[in-house]
Amino acid sequence: MLRLDIITLFPELFSAWMTNGINRRAFDLGLADAVFWSPRDFVTDTYRRVDDRPYGGGPGMVMLPAPLAAAITAAKARQALHGNANPAVIYLSAQGTPVQHAAIQTASQSRGLIVLCGRYEGVDQRLIDTYVTQQWCVGDFVVSGGELPALMVLDAMLRLLPGVLNDAASAKEDSFYSGGLDHPHFTRPEVFEGVAVPTVLLSGDHAKIASWRAQQAAILTQKVRPDLLKQAK
Repeated sequence: MLRLDIITLFPELFSAWMTNGINRRAFDLGLADAVFWSPRDFVTDTYRRVDDRPYGGGPGMVMLPAPLAAAITAAKARQALHGNANPAVIYLSAQGTPVQHAAIQTASQSRGLIVLCGRYEGVDQRLIDTYVTQQWCVGDFVVSGGELPALMVLDAMLRLLPGVLNDAASAKEDSFYSGGLDHPHFTRPEVFEGVAVPTVLLSGDHAKIASWRAQQAAILTQKVRPDLLKQAK
């Protein structure tokens, strides 16, 4: 089982993701579980404040380190109860390393991990330096919080768990699995708005189809993401 501890101010954003589609199957089958930790539960002041103005001035607010540290400590304790004494702590951040399939695959094969969703201008650097083991970025753009990036990477992890997809081979044919992009796909009708399905896909010759798909995947990768060709298998 992949045990997920998610630190967020907005756990309700994850509800639809957990109760629909293949993600629901992962939880229903007991292949994954998720516990949510709010930093507000670890503060005692009247306003349950979890952020403050940045030292040095500037716009926005920064998340306080103490509530986040307490939440991470609680999450680590839960992981330890299930035999995972040293879980990764992943912080979704625009300053992180671009996350790729290999990292997702490694995380999906772990016993569990802790995901930190930041808000506002970010998180106190001292918390990052002390508690975070990996910073992941999902793209060169900024969103209002770490929840949406977290949903993206967690969704990618769950679909790699054995038994989640109806056909396990499906994940192996996805883009990035072998380093490059996936080949184009076609379905019925055979002719759509004057454009026909490539003849080879109607031939029934599986060897020719596999060769055509590999060729088309290489052509697409060269056109759209030539940087991937160096690592493609």
